[in-house]
Amino acid sequence: MEKVSGSPSAGGSYPQKTAEILSSQYGINLFLAGLLLTFAWAVHAVGISKSHLLSYLITLMLIQLLWMLWYLSRSCTQRRLIRDKDTHAGARWLKCGITLFAVITLILDSFKIGYYIDFSNCLSPTEGIFPVAHAVHTILQVYFLWCHAKDIIQSFKTLERFGVIHSVFTNLLLWTNGVLTESKHQLNEHKERLITLGFGNITIVLDDHAPQCNCTTTTLCSVFSQGIYYLYPFNIEYHILASTMLYVLWKNIGRKVEHHQQHKTPFSLHGITVGMIFGLVVLTSTIAIVVVYLIQIGRSKIKSELALTMFYLHAIFVLALMCTAGIVALLIYRLEDRSLDNSKNPARKLDAELLVGTAAGSWLLSWGSILAIICAQAHPKYTWYNLPYSILVIIEKYIQNLFIIESIHREQEKVNDDIKTLRIVTVSQGSTLSLTPSYKEIYNGRATRDRGEVPCLFKGTICARETDSSGGAKEEMSEESSSVIHSASDFSFCSRNSVTNNKRRILKNIAAFLFLCNLSLWIPPAFGCRPEYDNGLEEIVFGFEPWIIVVNLAMPFSIFYRMHSAASLFEVNCKT
Repeated sequence: MEKVSGSPSAGGSYPQKTAEILSSQYGINLFLAGLLLTFAWAVHAVGISKSHLLSYLITLMLIQLLWMLWYLSRSCTQRRLIRDKDTHAGARWLKCGITLFAVITLILDSFKIGYYIDFSNCLSPTEGIFPVAHAVHTILQVYFLWCHAKDIIQSFKTLERFGVIHSVFTNLLLWTNGVLTESKHQLNEHKERLITLGFGNITIVLDDHAPQCNCTTTTLCSVFSQGIYYLYPFNIEYHILASTMLYVLWKNIGRKVEHHQQHKTPFSLHGITVGMIFGLVVLTSTIAIVVVYLIQIGRSKIKSELALTMFYLHAIFVLALMCTAGIVALLIYRLEDRSLDNSKNPARKLDAELLVGTAAGSWLLSWGSILAIICAQAHPKYTWYNLPYSILVIIEKYIQNLFIIESIHREQEKVNDDIKTLRIVTVSQGSTLSLTPSYKEIYNGRATRDRGEVPCLFKGTICARETDSSGGAKEEMSEESSSVIHSASDFSFCSRNSVTNNKRRILKNIAAFLFLCNLSLWIPPAFGCRPEYDNGLEEIVFGFEPWIIVVNLAMPFSIFYRMHSAASLFEVNCKT
């Protein structure tokens, strides 16, 4: 095991490439073993119980806890050393997002502990140990990601590769466990809804592994059992976000980076009012639709059909708006002449791959629905709305992926290196008054200065001075001068810069609108509003079991796509 590599090609040498391959294979085998154990429990395999699965997950979490404690203690002893950081990884807004999901996950763990106490007579002790271990794991992992998500590890690289990849696949297994548990709950409700729609020929019995004993406190048991399933969507997002952040950390081990300061672009609400208003309208209406859907679906055949029709019409309208906004943004990009940043960046590459990879889940469901509509012999009225909805889902994701991927690869405009200082000078009674401009003022005046012109001003005319790197200055004095400069708001920039600013403002509004729309479209499937389950047409064409398997495999990726798109669009808004 090497402690510090002196090779100039650290991260690309043969031993390090071997360590990367070995660690990745270790993680994959770890994940496959857990996946098979999860599947065996789900299908009631002989000799496999839930306690075996939970014991395996607890063991993985304890190993990760030991590694994180070792890493934190070693980092504490070396805190004075200057370390390389990946400025693109572990953005503050991403850390805040994962912290929010982690807090809700801790509430979920507390509900599980309460549920175990009420059913302790017939539950395995591992079901009480698991939420406690998971809560400790969550707290330490969030702290670790806040402090070290940007690290580029250059010491103990072989050991760290195994530790990080172990953490990645531990979170993926915890995500899989959450998805399975939540899906089993949804399937039980799904069968009841299909019966109300007239599909009474479905005879499959679904088991939710309910405890075989009475609860000690009926009211609390009801609160815990129902509340757990409303909190699972946040737990699922927490683990998938944690695994992606840890994967970037793993890819950065031994990486050589250029030592340059990245320009920070904090989020601002200035100039995105229109996009925020339209986005909030979509978000509010979506929440209302989901509430009505969950109340009406399964009550009766008429109410269920009305709920499905209402959902499809609302989704068609929102998706059409999103397609239009995405097309406008892409047209603006076609009108601009700006190069793309093709430098090596693990975080950006992972973002693009996740967008396309997780979109495939929605595309699979959409093509399944389209095929079912074409092949079905009978078509209830509400199922025809599913056709434009499915087509728009495919088109919208296609357009949105193009917009996001191009946005995160576009180079930010920079100020010319030879421009160091711009001073605005006025002469009044023989005295000189100077004003130091902001970065924005320097940037917006750049084009006209390159042509030998002076930026347009609101009041009077001025003397402009451009100071070069040698300290010399060139001054151009106007024949007339104004007496006072009241504020920086007195500037009005030339038409070329005005057009550029208008384009940027439109792009920021589009990004803000799409951000809120993706949050809105994350809510329905995450909280049980899933027409792919409830319309019944696909089950008739493909069969109940095959279609349910397809939905259960594709739906988690579809849900994650919306949250990941929202996170990427937030970054686009900050960068634009």
